[in-house]
Amino acid sequence: MSDTKKQSGEQNAQEQEDKRIEEKQAAGEELSQEEQDRLIEKYDTESNTRNLTGIVGTIVFLILIAFSLFQIYTGMFGQYTAYVQRTVHLGFALVLIFLLFPARKGGPKRKVAWYDYILAVLSIIVAGYWPVYYDTIVQQLGGVTEAQLVIGALAILLVLEASRRAVGLPIVIVAGAFLIYAYFGPQMPGGLAHRGLSLNQLVNSMYFTTEGILGTPLAVSSTYIFLFLLFGAFLVQTGVGTYFNDLALAIAGKRVGGPAKVAIFSSALNGTISGSSVANTVTTGSYTIPMMKKLGYRKNFAGAVEAASSTGGQLMPPIMGAAAFLMIEFAGESYWDIAKAATIPALLYFTGIWIVTHFEAKRIGLLGLPSDQLPNKLEVLKKIHLLLPIVAIVWLLFQGFSIERTALYGIAITIIVSLFRKDTRITPSKFIVALTSGARTALGVAAATACAGIIVGVVTRTGLGLKFGNMLVDIAGTLAFNVDMQLILTLVFTMIASIILGMGSPTTANYIITSTIALPAILALNDQLDVAVPVLAAHMFVFYFGIVADITPPVALAAFAATGISGGEPMRTGGNAVKLAIAAFIIPYMFVLQPEILMIDTNVWEVTFIVITALMGMNAIGASMVGYWYRKIPWYVRIIAFLTGLLLMYPGTMSDIIGIPAFALLIILQFVIKGGTGKNKEAQSAG
Repeated sequence: MSDTKKQSGEQNAQEQEDKRIEEKQAAGEELSQEEQDRLIEKYDTESNTRNLTGIVGTIVFLILIAFSLFQIYTGMFGQYTAYVQRTVHLGFALVLIFLLFPARKGGPKRKVAWYDYILAVLSIIVAGYWPVYYDTIVQQLGGVTEAQLVIGALAILLVLEASRRAVGLPIVIVAGAFLIYAYFGPQMPGGLAHRGLSLNQLVNSMYFTTEGILGTPLAVSSTYIFLFLLFGAFLVQTGVGTYFNDLALAIAGKRVGGPAKVAIFSSALNGTISGSSVANTVTTGSYTIPMMKKLGYRKNFAGAVEAASSTGGQLMPPIMGAAAFLMIEFAGESYWDIAKAATIPALLYFTGIWIVTHFEAKRIGLLGLPSDQLPNKLEVLKKIHLLLPIVAIVWLLFQGFSIERTALYGIAITIIVSLFRKDTRITPSKFIVALTSGARTALGVAAATACAGIIVGVVTRTGLGLKFGNMLVDIAGTLAFNVDMQLILTLVFTMIASIILGMGSPTTANYIITSTIALPAILALNDQLDVAVPVLAAHMFVFYFGIVADITPPVALAAFAATGISGGEPMRTGGNAVKLAIAAFIIPYMFVLQPEILMIDTNVWEVTFIVITALMGMNAIGASMVGYWYRKIPWYVRIIAFLTGLLLMYPGTMSDIIGIPAFALLIILQFVIKGGTGKNKEAQSAG
């Protein structure tokens, strides 16, 4: 009875907290750190953790530190064998997830349920089996013993449950469907049928080979990703997040619609250290969204600006939400080639959002922020040293240092740089906080990569990726009149599949799933049609559309999180976010049809021309979306502007020959057509 009363008291407290947040939303006030955390927990599964105290809290605290120290040690002195390194990493993650994440969102946050202790112990047994019986397992020839069958089955179930708690239900549903597909292969319809895997074969491939749970995704999590997440945690302790906000205010605050441009700029910067669109949305949006609302932006538009910008942070080099390091393994490209390829598309993405927000601000006559609401530029300049660690890791990676070494050097440089000023200094207590927060951040990634390993394993054993890819190409072929149309339709189908598969998944799992299931359709084009889509372009295509699922209704997690601050409507916010991020739905087609935009086999002049025409195209499309350019434009001009923008963004000489004169004519028409109010002209002069 006392437990029931205590739980009821916690629920009442949570309801009161939600009410306070709603009142602040209505008043357009900034949210406190505690209120931000509350919102992140509500929309981001990875942040929905218990707040433990006492002996259990101390034990969890020590395990988190041990997890980080284990990863630092193996990063410095060399990894163990693949199986041992990955299972120890997985064991730490599983134990911590069952101790920190309640079985349901509304579960008690102050204590661990009795069954979670059992799951934590089972996790230790399952993860410890490989290191203890390593020699025996590697020497046996095929198959698994009865004991190993139990251990492997437990491993699969524990990974699925941990992923449900730490990542969310979508990835578990996909992984579960793939396991069913693997087992019932002969019963599958048509071309999807296969020989099927017995329970013994399924368990063996999922946990006793490097094709399943212990495959490439978990390998990257247990090496590269963890150390870079730890680097980000140390960077946060210097106050770099606040500095990014101040830097954005100093650069963009006084411009037309200043707060919206601050949101774009700060979200792009924060995206370099954040691996979550939702967390990025809440963190930067807690002050940018109230500012936008006070300036005059509609609440659904203000939330959309932040959601679209924060989602774009996952596309921004150098880290790209940790997907850059997975892409090294999956695409077989060097870090330099991946970061170089991602640069221009990411800049075009943010430029597109900037253009739309600028036209919207001009349309409704919004000016910038007054000087007294902006940070002192000299003070901002004094903290420019906080950017040195990010510059350093990019330079180290481009110099050919290993990814693990680069991350470790990045941590060391961050600590040294923090000593330059008292208010940025990483003290011993902040050092410990960085160790624990880095380990906490890695839990969702470890669970997601382990669960995604199940998907990859099934695809590898059954050839489903190739079957699915050929199926999409064949469907496109039956609907198309020629090869070019078949190519475009295949890309459209792949886009839809990537958006659906990416819904509700964190960046790392998102990329793994889309590159495993949707990517083969594009690669199949190279075999079936007379085209040559570069492998990296294909990977970037599915990655982009998997990421924009965070702002694409009906799921649109980043848009939902933004409404928690703006008080807007989720679907309308998501719709506005899609409109703002329209470039993200066009650019991927550009780099498949014209890989030069990824700086593949090109020169500086070709890239420059492509970027210029793309920027012209985005200006035209942005104006058509808002209905305003230099002045308000009628509906028929909006249609012409949109088509002109598509021509300019579509790669090809003929499209440019038509698009460039059309763009020039549209500009001239802006000065010929009478219109515009004094309010609009005032905004123009301020811009």
